Amino acid sequence: MSLSHSMRSLARDIFLDALAEANIGKAFDRHVQYERGVLRVCDDLYDLKTYSRVLAVSFGKAAHRMAEILARQVGTTVQGIVVDPNQHPYQLPGYRYFQGGHPQPNAESVKGAEAVLKSLGTLNDQSLAVFLVSGGGSAALEKPVDKEISLDDLIATYKALVHSGAPIAQINAVRKHLSAVKGGRMAQAAQGAHQVSIMVSDVPENALDSLSSGPTMPDTSTLDDCYRIVNDHNLLPQFPASVRELFERHALEETPKKDEGAFARSRWWKILSNETAERAAAAAAARHGFADEIDHSCDDWDYAAAADHLLARIRKLRSEVPRACIISGGEVTVKVPNDGGAGGRNQHFALYCAQKIAGENIAVLSAGTDGIDGNSPAAGATADGSTMERARIASLDVEAHFQGFDSYPLFKKLGDTIETGPTGNNVRDLRILMAY
Repeated sequence: MSLSHSMRSLARDIFLDALAEANIGKAFDRHVQYERGVLRVCDDLYDLKTYSRVLAVSFGKAAHRMAEILARQVGTTVQGIVVDPNQHPYQLPGYRYFQGGHPQPNAESVKGAEAVLKSLGTLNDQSLAVFLVSGGGSAALEKPVDKEISLDDLIATYKALVHSGAPIAQINAVRKHLSAVKGGRMAQAAQGAHQVSIMVSDVPENALDSLSSGPTMPDTSTLDDCYRIVNDHNLLPQFPASVRELFERHALEETPKKDEGAFARSRWWKILSNETAERAAAAAAARHGFADEIDHSCDDWDYAAAADHLLARIRKLRSEVPRACIISGGEVTVKVPNDGGAGGRNQHFALYCAQKIAGENIAVLSAGTDGIDGNSPAAGATADGSTMERARIASLDVEAHFQGFDSYPLFKKLGDTIETGPTGNNVRDLRILMAY
């Protein structure tokens, strides 16, 4: 086995180790327990026998898994709604299921949101709402704030936002103000009830209200933010008429803020996040004898700036130690043209790196913990100093694949894609850079 192949393989093993550790079941074992009718969520205790009704609302890419683990603990004491973009072989008794869309909402996203809002509206001060929140909920659970916004208009708006190159927190700020469920409006629908949110986060550690666009949390973004973001990224011409008209008339309404009554009985607990995966990957690298560093300073940076920064870091670390590894969490931004090919931000990042490390003993892995990268079946890819030469031998035009945002077919042909299938989890992306 060549040195380059060995490092690509090792990077893949470290990523899989991190996936196994950043596990929802393990997170529940640590932070959520049920005994003698009392549900403990981190530091809070909820005696379920004291509530007239307990409703669970689970949404996002980990919706089924989170509801499944909760149901395993509490049995039929809790029933509710699951909105998950992934199809599952069975459904939990006592739960209604909706297969919402991702990365764009679909008709089930809207039906699910309507069912959730209706159910929350029946709760009172003797009720408990348990929200199980995970990444991907922004698209999976959605209802436009204005009835003039059709599903097609909603999808067109999402596409414009996702392809704009804006950081996820900015994208979600706009989504919140266009939604009847996001930005605290779901909590508002359950006003008066006790509420607890159990969260598997795929957003920056300091921006938890961006998770699934913050439907159960006070919104820190404002209308002024929305207008600025839309202007900065020249989004207005790309929006459909129904959405564009709301912005032009300044007709959007502000989302609920922290001092509003909707949050008087609300608690929020993060039980799993990108930090968990970062630490697990660093520990795995250390077990293999690498000096490791965690660097998430480039979270939400443009992919090229992030790659250049991390490659400089790994070269510097390699000059100081014989075996170097940099772990980087979070996400990078990529502005994808409408005619882009197959792939996603992780494979595009890896292909950019491949061109920068040709001939060097450096390996780069970039992959999503949800098992999905853009519109491809891969979670991400590995690249190293041999990628460019192997592509040339395989008659692959790296520049054409890169410029066409068509990285998946190239990495697939080279055998360097990472294909886990949907993981039922999402704690953002992980990048692993290694050098001997």
